[in-house]
Amino acid sequence: MRHEFLIHNPKDNVGVAVVDIKAGERVAGVSLEDGSSVEVDAKNDIPLGHKVALASMDAGASVIKYGVPIGKTTQAVSRGEHVHVHNLKSGRW
Repeated sequence: MRHEFLIHNPKDNVGVAVVDIKAGERVAGVSLEDGSSVEVDAKNDIPLGHKVALASMDAGASVIKYGVPIGKTTQAVSRGEHVHVHNLKSGRW
C-alpha cells in the first residue's frame, strides 16, 4: 500500500509526511504500531517531515506525537491541516 505519512503511535493526533503533500490531495498514512491505515484530505501543502492533523483540534489542544504531548495548538486546526510553527506552540519553550 502506498502511504504519504506515518503515524508513530496509536495515541497520535498527527502524522508525519514522508513525501511533499499538495493541498486537495487525499493522502494515506500507515501506523508503525499495527500497519493500519488512515486517509485524510490535505487542506494545505504539507512539506516532507512536517505534521498533518489526523483529527480536528480546538485552540489550546495538545498535539500528540510519539504518544506524548509535544505542544499545544495556537488556533483551531482541522483534520488534514498542516501542523507546524504557524499553529503549534512547542511544549519545550
